[in-house]
This record gives sequence, structure tokens and C-alpha cells, in this order.
Amino acid sequence: MIATLAKFTAKRVSLSHRILEYISVIVGSAIVAIAFNLFLLPNSIASGGVSGISTITKGVFDWKPAYVQWAFNIPLFISGLIFLGKKYGPKTLVGTLFLPFVVKLTENVEPATTDPLLAALFGGLGVGLGLGIVFRGKASTGGTDLAAQIVNKYSGVSLGTCVFMIDGLIVVASAFVFSLEEALYALIAMYLTGKTIDVVQLGLGYSKMALIISDKEEELREGIITVVDRGVTRISGQGGYTNDKRPILMVVVAQNEVTKLKQLVKDVDPSAFVIVSNATEVLGEGFKRE
Repeated sequence: MIATLAKFTAKRVSLSHRILEYISVIVGSAIVAIAFNLFLLPNSIASGGVSGISTITKGVFDWKPAYVQWAFNIPLFISGLIFLGKKYGPKTLVGTLFLPFVVKLTENVEPATTDPLLAALFGGLGVGLGLGIVFRGKASTGGTDLAAQIVNKYSGVSLGTCVFMIDGLIVVASAFVFSLEEALYALIAMYLTGKTIDVVQLGLGYSKMALIISDKEEELREGIITVVDRGVTRISGQGGYTNDKRPILMVVVAQNEVTKLKQLVKDVDPSAFVIVSNATEVLGEGFKRE
């Protein structure tokens, strides 16, 4: 009876998660489409991807961007299924079809601004926000990302390089079709899109990870637990020059706890060797839970 109830509860949770993922894909795709029509398209900013291609074809041939996006997205999605397998399931298909649909629905909205710099800034933020939400739904909007993954699989070139090359070609093409200035604005939009996706994916709450090497390892360990109130991990290390065994303490703290940790180390062992670096996402006790 208990096992059956647990299985039923697990199915309900799984179903609710899948529904939320589909909602994320729909909402994120809509945000991308609206940002495209409000900011990027009216100011001829082709910031990569199929949307960038549709901006160029709109300027050259006056073709409807939504139709161009469907014309590219659908074959690319089919190619993804053929060459990359079935991991691009229904959610990606929803994003592939729904984004151009919203572009079509909102094609007659008034531009939010005619200032290309503002358009690049807010267009890049809007597209990044929408894509970040789609990615959190464990899907994508298809487009040139699929083309980049196909090239990556069969050429051995890294995925990041493939994406950069394809989007870079689109931006370069926009420089010839529109102007060098518009292409530079497109680069600004691309940069902001990438940074905004990171914020949506990882959040703003950057933590810090510290590695501490000290002869007073035991005192520091107790101080971190009692004074800083954080857990600590002891890692076995060995000096590269002396070959002596040197324990390393690893601790992750919040931003506002870094000063307290550094002061503790200074008080206990001023000669300690400390490395502090960003930890962009920390999951677990005392931090974020997925």
C-alpha cells in the first residue's frame, strides 16, 4: 500500500514537472519573440541565430520573419532528429514552432525604441531572458544551435566554436546588408544574451570557494565550523617541491562571509596560503537546493 502510494506521488510530481517545463518553453519562446519584434527587428540588429537570418532576409527581400524562421527551424529540427537522435523531443518541437508563431502574432506591434543602442541592450536582455527560461525547461528553440551541434558531431570542432562561427557569419553578413554599425550593435546584443542566459540559469547569488593550505590546519578547521559556521572538507595534498604531505581545507561560503573567513585565517595563521574563487552554482546543505 505504501509502495503504491509512493509510486503514485512520484508520478504526480513527475507530471507536474513536465507541465512546468512545457510552460517554461512556451513563456520563454514568447519572450524571445516579443523582444525580437520590439527591439531587434525594427532596428536591423541581426544578433545571430535564425532570428538574425530572418532580420537580414527582411531587409533584403522583405520576407516575413516568421515564415523564414519556420522555413529554417523545421528542417533543422528534422535534421537534428536524423543526425543527433531523439533527444530533441516534443519540448524542443514546441519551441521551434511556437517562437515564430508569436513573432507572427506580434509582427505589427510598435517598436519600443528607434535608438539602436537601447534596442541592442534591451533586445539582448529580452532574448537572453527568454532563452534562459526555455533552457530551464530542458529544451531549446532549435535553429542554428542544432546546426552547430551537427557540425560539432561530424567535424570534431568544439560546440562553442561552431556556435560562434555560425552566429559570427550572420553578424558579418548583416554588416554588408545593413552597415558595420548595426553589426556592432548585434555583437552587443549577443554578448548580453549570453550573460543573461547565465544569470537565469545560475542566478545572481555567486558563492565563493576557498582552498586553504596551512600548518595550523586543525585550528582553522575548528574555526571554520564554529566561527564561520560552514562545513569544511579536508583534502590530502603533497608539496611539489618538498614532497611533504600538506592537507588542504576546502570551504564554500556566501559572499558576505568571505571577510569573516579571511579574518579567521589571518588571526590563526597569517602565513597560510589561500585561494578564493567564484563558485557560480552551489547545491546542497546551506545553499540552493534544486
